[in-house]
Amino acid sequence: MQAVSPMGRHALFIYYRVRDVHAEELMTAATAMQTTLQASHPGLDVRLLRRPEAQEGLHTWMETYGLPPDADPAALAADVERAARGLSPWLVGARHVEHFVACAS
Repeated sequence: MQAVSPMGRHALFIYYRVRDVHAEELMTAATAMQTTLQASHPGLDVRLLRRPEAQEGLHTWMETYGLPPDADPAALAADVERAARGLSPWLVGARHVEHFVACAS
């Protein structure tokens, strides 16, 4: 049986599209947002990823959040989405939020 991550059982994965010409601006804003979220939610594990190739001038970006064991996934998702409003100038389309749980018990 696979061990549960030390970050707990819950993870959020959020993906969206951005024009490749805005990559640096978005990275600066998203990194600052994630730093602020980590300060507000001790033990939160964050990552910012993007697909290596743009398609039709758009990159797909992904934020990941590994929640500490005592975190409330719904409350954190609401905080993340509230904080992400500052990213809207660079987004093309909607942010898609996915909540996953570890398979191990």
